[in-house]
Amino acid sequence: MDIGSTIRSIRKRKNMTIAQICEATGLSQGFMSQLETNKTSPSISTLESIANTLSVPLAYLLLKNEDRMQIVRKENRMITSSGRNKLRVEHLSSTKKVKMMIVELPPGSSTGQDPHAHEGEEVHVIIKGKIFAKQGEDEAELSEGDSFSWNACTPHLVKNIGDETATILITVYTES
Repeated sequence: MDIGSTIRSIRKRKNMTIAQICEATGLSQGFMSQLETNKTSPSISTLESIANTLSVPLAYLLLKNEDRMQIVRKENRMITSSGRNKLRVEHLSSTKKVKMMIVELPPGSSTGQDPHAHEGEEVHVIIKGKIFAKQGEDEAELSEGDSFSWNACTPHLVKNIGDETATILITVYTES
């Protein structure tokens, strides 16, 4: 964990000096200097005092970098194609267990010739177009603004039944 660097970064962003932190917390400047260079490990009560002084949640100081907010700018999104129909998939953002993407289905195309199943749960929002969704014995026609969700372990299929490219925002949750 890189707690010291996080503390230094927040302190500098808030235009605070080490002396100001020390005055508010009662810690020595030598200790704070060692802490900010990750040469010593603080107790939870010391971290709580520093977090309060910096006006940040204690939990934020304990986050690993990969668990902090991740930003994907529109121009930096990864774009792939999927399946036989080469559906355009624009990967928006993800965490360890959640992925969000925009999928474009040209008229008549589908997620596959036959329904398929996989691990996870999915939530879909139809951004544009008209689609047919089927999971097991359930089926529906949906259009712009409609949404649906399902457990992906049951075979499912999505097909564009409209005259224009359908655009769907999809969020997928998986345990692994």
